[in-house]
Amino acid sequence: MTKFYITTSIAYVNAPPHIGYALELIQADVLARHHRLVGNDTWFLTGTDEHGTKIAKASAAANLSPEEFTNQISEKFLSLAKVLNISNDDFIRTSDQKRHWPSAQKLWRELAERGDLYKKNYEGLYCIGHEAFMKKSDLKDGVCPLHKTKPEKIEEENWFFKLISYKKRLKKIIESDELQILPASRKSEVLNLLDDAEDISFSRPFNPPTGGIRWGVPVPDDATQTMYVWADALSNYISAIGYADDNSQALFKKFWPADIHLVGKDILRFHAIVWPAMLLSASLPLPKSIYVHGFITADGEKMSKTIGNVVDPFKMVEKYGSEVVRYYLLREIPSDEDGDFSEEKLKERYNGDLANGLGNLVQRVATLIENNLDGKLIYDEKLIEPGIAQKISDIVVRYKQNIESFRLHEALANVWELISFANVYIDDKKPWAAIKRDEKEFLMIMTDLMLMLHNIAFLLSPFLPETADKIAKIIGTALKPEIDGGYEFVVKKSKVLFPRIS
Repeated sequence: MTKFYITTSIAYVNAPPHIGYALELIQADVLARHHRLVGNDTWFLTGTDEHGTKIAKASAAANLSPEEFTNQISEKFLSLAKVLNISNDDFIRTSDQKRHWPSAQKLWRELAERGDLYKKNYEGLYCIGHEAFMKKSDLKDGVCPLHKTKPEKIEEENWFFKLISYKKRLKKIIESDELQILPASRKSEVLNLLDDAEDISFSRPFNPPTGGIRWGVPVPDDATQTMYVWADALSNYISAIGYADDNSQALFKKFWPADIHLVGKDILRFHAIVWPAMLLSASLPLPKSIYVHGFITADGEKMSKTIGNVVDPFKMVEKYGSEVVRYYLLREIPSDEDGDFSEEKLKERYNGDLANGLGNLVQRVATLIENNLDGKLIYDEKLIEPGIAQKISDIVVRYKQNIESFRLHEALANVWELISFANVYIDDKKPWAAIKRDEKEFLMIMTDLMLMLHNIAFLLSPFLPETADKIAKIIGTALKPEIDGGYEFVVKKSKVLFPRIS
């Protein structure tokens, strides 16, 4: 089998998760489930990023120690993965001193041995929201345009990473798509950012002037410094699969390099420039691709824990169910662009697409077979209308192309194209009338419909796994690409999949 390793970014635990991170988890889950379905040996990693000044300040504001604070928030992200039915194989925490710290420190030593780390005094503007230094040219009216806060002026002695040394190599690697960045507009963005890239501060003093504390991974062989949060966090992608485990690197040898890093556009620079440069310095293979999603906005403004305009994904799941939330986010929000969240639009999608479209189709087909064929249909491919088989084939081709191009919203739209086609097919063919005229005609119609439903369930399974399983049980099929000739569909009607909501 071909291996497939996908990661989300690791969520920053300065506050509980919002709907934007739920989108990233769900998108990654679709890709992981798709690759499992096509037979790839898949590993799916997510987790939490738990160090840095912002965490230290948030925990102090909550009157908790950093350990207590991060334990509470990290557990909420783990719970979010469960309530959204995310199929991750692992969950890494950067505060894990046994699993994560050894790899972060091993990678640091590799960079140091290469001569790519040096120490110097530095003065700059530090944005707590970004956990990064910013240039004056990055600010708007003196504040960070994303977090709406004024950066702190900091002067301190730090370790720096020689990022400039890798600019030319990185440019060639990205231009040639050796490291693929999707969508293409983000590739252009990274190449522009590379032109202005400078060496990057890679540590913070033990007691910086900002009043920070030692909440992070200690710099090897320098008790006065703590690793910069990004220098620590990015290594999670290799720490989770055993990079520092000298006795057994089975997972690391099997799955590295990552096939896809799925990240938000606000942290693209770190993943497409800083992380690959670190890997080049350590003589490690680079990830194969970086998929970049946009933001979920509220009234056109990015949802941000720092700003406070967030939607609670737990409340949405409690109110509508995980499958409905998954469907809305995957269908309504373009995979690679920004999209606005609206509960009213969610209700419209529910009633129009799920209740009237998919749920109605399954109910109609199951009822027709139960009432007229005693709940059983023997599949005979000779009864399939050629145009139907071609229609399904065309949709499947476009569906696969869209998934591989990170256009998940369009792949899901392909499935609904087949659902809509099947509903129109029923209306046009009127099988309830055909049974009175000619039983063979009725069998041909119902065989066409069962072939469509079988494919709908299979294509839906990465997106709406619970719904796909329910459909498969209702029509008595297996979630696989092909149907064997002579297969007996045994229909077992159940409750309506998606009852309409007012």
